[in-house]
Amino acid sequence: MPCVADWLNNPFSIVQGIFAQNVPNSDWEKKVTEYFKEKLKENNATNWVPSLNDVPVHYLKPNSLVKFRCMVQDMFDPEFYMGVYETVDPNTNARVLHFGKYRDVAECGPQQEIDLNSSQTVTLERQTFYCVPVPGESAWSVVVLNPQFYAYISASQARVSPSTSYTPSRHKRSYEEDEDMDLHPSKQKEQHMGNSSGGDMHGCVEPKRLETEASAGHHLISPNCSRPLDLNFPLPGEKGPACLVKVYESWDSFKVNDVLEVYGILSVDPVLSIVNNEERDNSALDPMECMDAAEEQRVHSPPASLVPRIHVILAQKLQHINPLLPACLNEEESKTCEYLNLTSLFVSNFMSELSPVRAELLGFLTHALLGDSLAAEYLILHLISTVYARRDVLPLGKFTVNLSGCPRNSIFTEHIYRIIQQLVPASYRLQMTIENMNHSRFIPRKDYAANRLVSGVLQLASNTSLVVDETQLQQGQLDKTGVHNVTALGNLITWQKVDYDFNYHQMEFPCNINVLITSEGRSLLPSDCQVHLQPQIIPPNMEEYMNSLLTAVLPSVLNKFRIYLSLLRLLDYSISDEVTKAVEEDFVEMRKNDPESITADDLHRTLLVARFLSLSAGQTTLSRERWLRAKQLEALRKARLQQQKCVNGNEL
Repeated sequence: MPCVADWLNNPFSIVQGIFAQNVPNSDWEKKVTEYFKEKLKENNATNWVPSLNDVPVHYLKPNSLVKFRCMVQDMFDPEFYMGVYETVDPNTNARVLHFGKYRDVAECGPQQEIDLNSSQTVTLERQTFYCVPVPGESAWSVVVLNPQFYAYISASQARVSPSTSYTPSRHKRSYEEDEDMDLHPSKQKEQHMGNSSGGDMHGCVEPKRLETEASAGHHLISPNCSRPLDLNFPLPGEKGPACLVKVYESWDSFKVNDVLEVYGILSVDPVLSIVNNEERDNSALDPMECMDAAEEQRVHSPPASLVPRIHVILAQKLQHINPLLPACLNEEESKTCEYLNLTSLFVSNFMSELSPVRAELLGFLTHALLGDSLAAEYLILHLISTVYARRDVLPLGKFTVNLSGCPRNSIFTEHIYRIIQQLVPASYRLQMTIENMNHSRFIPRKDYAANRLVSGVLQLASNTSLVVDETQLQQGQLDKTGVHNVTALGNLITWQKVDYDFNYHQMEFPCNINVLITSEGRSLLPSDCQVHLQPQIIPPNMEEYMNSLLTAVLPSVLNKFRIYLSLLRLLDYSISDEVTKAVEEDFVEMRKNDPESITADDLHRTLLVARFLSLSAGQTTLSRERWLRAKQLEALRKARLQQQKCVNGNEL
């Protein structure tokens, strides 16, 4: 257990020491970054930094070092601040230099005043990101894998000054207990109800993010605002803290929807609310301009108790959010990773046992899909698919699957989503009802009055699994909003982009979202591959059957499935010239034998299936064997669709 030194509890003392030693040398900022970077490499020190994803804001010490795993939902305009300023004592005329970096409010002693005309003042620029927890993040990936951290929190409560009278009402669970609660929601419900009725407090388990946010919805009541503060989460029902993240360097390397992990100094200074209120009260603008300015001020400077600030010392863009994998996996990123050898060892060890993991996962998904092993094969290929490149406007690697043949208005699709939720780090189930299509906001839009990007359902992080449940669709009329939403879904599937609404124009935001469509017949939406479900078993009680599937899987096996699906997405893949030539000759031969039904789209789809089939077996190059297997799978899939067409006359 590393010693919790000043760099964690009081980082300002470290910054002050480096600043005092290096002024007027401008290298002091670089030295601060290097100091904390080195500290975080020692003895897994990152595990001991409190995370805003797991610990309520009012449970953390102000001005301490914290971390936050988040998605950039919006970027505000750059702001100027006093990087260095000078204070003077009017009585003694003594002058002292201070740093303004990592602060919201300039500080000075009780007998000091800030000299705004000092020649020592240095004005600098910083960028503010509005960040939210990763939308749709699965409960299992939010679990903190370091129970020792909570022991530290408990031991250090004497040093923490919470801003409210919060007292934790539950003990911290082990990882196995968390898995048990995820897989058995009925247990969680029973224990939560037990707590509300005054039962045994020791057994109380609440949903993981409940403590992290006082409110259970998008809106929080702000004491200084006339209406609730909208935290602007993309998905309905999301919980967790939103933060204003102040970035001091290299902010051009980040963009909207990037997933970041930031380490910085937590600022929840109550004086921020007072200053912002005074600015609103003292505004000399005309009434209309004042209303717009007040709305912008309200959104950009919310109370720090509701939307804390993090002044970033270190920030990195995340390749993935799977806590079971090393943070750096590709070669370019790994050059900067201290644990490169450990990462290589981890990958090689897991790859050596890939075959049994794939076999177990295939068996698990086959049971989930009611005995349909072909549909399970395609579901695995879908779950490891990712956009690996773009040629002009065409995204390469997307593999949207339409799983047709699903029972209408059945709990089957809901349970399929629950299973996917247990396998991927981030997911969302979009119920395609007329009401949702007509009333939900899918496309983010620019609010010029508040000068912010208002989020929408399709503002998701890369590699999120989006399950579109078309079995919920009933007869009805789509209004203008509904038509726009369906069009946006179609564009997302086809082009892997969302056109954000900026009122006077639209702006394309590329994305990388895995879309699975469940439907009764062929989907109304486009897809890359339609697989018709052929159940081999019909359980008398679907809910009991699906629950028993999850119950039977050990947490350790589930973890292997999770590593498998995340790791294979990150592997490189290539096709040798020899195999390319063989594939071309094979395709020409296929066209000769069946010129009408074999098209260029068939070749593209079969190459995609071969790609993901190879990766699913841990092979990063295409072999003749995998190509033949891909052709076989495609032939089986097409034969099934043709059979279904003959049965009910539906169009393929």
